[in-house]
Amino acid sequence: MELPMRTIRGDLLQLALDGEFDAIVHGCNCQCQMGKGIALSIKQRFPEAYAADIATVKGDRSKLGTISVAEIRREDRNFHVINGYTQFHWQGQGMKADYGAIRSVMKAVKAGFAGRSIGYPRIGAGLAGGDWATIASIIDEELAEENHRLVEYTP
Repeated sequence: MELPMRTIRGDLLQLALDGEFDAIVHGCNCQCQMGKGIALSIKQRFPEAYAADIATVKGDRSKLGTISVAEIRREDRNFHVINGYTQFHWQGQGMKADYGAIRSVMKAVKAGFAGRSIGYPRIGAGLAGGDWATIASIIDEELAEENHRLVEYTP
């Protein structure tokens, strides 16, 4: 039985802190730069996720499609932040999202977090310039049968 993508509104990071998700996934570049968008918010609120990112090799193209994971412990809450390497760089114009990498990231998420609740923003469709309809179909295919939800940001 496939569970199609469900959408909720709110603050992904706060929802994770509130116990809504066992894991949250966001798209990263391979340059160890978490300087804009939700990546910056994650870096500021969950420095463990940034530490997991900078523990990888900066500028390594072979990171594309892989993940690094940080366990977050806050008071009585535990969850994971998954840094998904969905783009090589962040600079310049045009599309930086890599659909193949997004697919590989979601395969890795399913392999590591099957049976858990997973939340994510519009990975690859914001600053990375990817087409959300294409990305959403990739996520739905790769996370079929999992409890996953898109969180559209509302403060």
